[in-house]
Amino acid sequence: MSRIGKLPIAIPDGVQVELNNNVVTVKGKGGQLETKITGDVSVKIADGQVKVDPANDSQKSRAMWGLHRTLINNMVVGVTEGFTTRLEIQGVGYRAAVDGNILSMSLGYSH
Repeated sequence: MSRIGKLPIAIPDGVQVELNNNVVTVKGKGGQLETKITGDVSVKIADGQVKVDPANDSQKSRAMWGLHRTLINNMVVGVTEGFTTRLEIQGVGYRAAVDGNILSMSLGYSH
């Protein structure tokens, strides 16, 4: 069994999740996202949670189970928190500075 697929997805306040004709639509303050669900999984929305289960016991159905659960969870996170990128520079002699939309990096010299 999929450890990821078994976990229900909590729907936060201000987020709407709808299922129409195998298309899951997630609406929130960050916008609207949608994805098509294959017939290999079943999606149920109840009690403020989204539950994804395999439709049958085939290998493809079990593989799609965790994938679709992760896709729906990422859509919920995307409309609530949005997408951010963080850069971490490690080492001696490296510097980075942001000036408006320009990233200036001083990475040293090669021998």
